[in-house]
Amino acid sequence: MARILIAEDERDIRDLIEFTLMFAGHQVIKATNGAEAVELAPDVMPDLIMMDVRMPRMTGYEACRAIKEIDAVKHIPVVFLSAKGQDSEIDTGLDAGAYEYILKPFAPEQLTQRINEILAKFNIE
Repeated sequence: MARILIAEDERDIRDLIEFTLMFAGHQVIKATNGAEAVELAPDVMPDLIMMDVRMPRMTGYEACRAIKEIDAVKHIPVVFLSAKGQDSEIDTGLDAGAYEYILKPFAPEQLTQRINEILAKFNIE
């Protein structure tokens, strides 16, 4: 079971991701924006961070850059979830330090499979 921090400002999407990941056996910590995710990450020490790109207070890109500057959590893989699938958006996310970029909409089973693949690459159970 992995500890996963999700940052998503849309409640319905946040709840869907939480339910999907909890059903797959993971522990989920929720943030409603990028700034909250940056504050929570060092406190909860997640195994993986999933973030929307477009959020209030701090975008996912800004939050990812900030997380990658915190020694205690900079090693944690960040996965972006976004409906913005243009190459420039994906490149910006990867340049910000993200490990992966998953496009919305996604089926719950596809999300679970992809997250489990990423966790396995980082040897996280």
